[in-house]
Amino acid sequence: MDNVCYEFKHQVESNEIDSLNHVNNINYLNWVQLAANKHWASLTNSKFDNKYVWVVLRHEIDYISPAFLNDIVTIKTWIGDTYGVKSDRFVEISRNGELLTKAKTTWCLLDKKLMKVVRIPNNILQLLNELKL
Repeated sequence: MDNVCYEFKHQVESNEIDSLNHVNNINYLNWVQLAANKHWASLTNSKFDNKYVWVVLRHEIDYISPAFLNDIVTIKTWIGDTYGVKSDRFVEISRNGELLTKAKTTWCLLDKKLMKVVRIPNNILQLLNELKL
């Protein structure tokens, strides 16, 4: 794994299964956010966490095929365009190479103390642009 794409595996648990006996849609969204958080943490080692926080402005998610109990899914994420106060992130969730779900999330940077939108500072902008796929 490189810094551009971050991926990890997850085994589907019983609490993630819905009445249709497959993973409930909300769990895919949880995995999308978990992927973003894990990737950010691996890149920054908490160096920006005292000053800034990312919040979601928009999720676009396509459910292509279901996952089931005990499936091992691969969750892969990477950075898209970063501009002004926003950064796009992509996530793909697959099982044995079969794409199950794909998502695009637009994140917005906030000043953590003021909880107000802030233009992405050059040091973060440079980091994210270096990771753009």
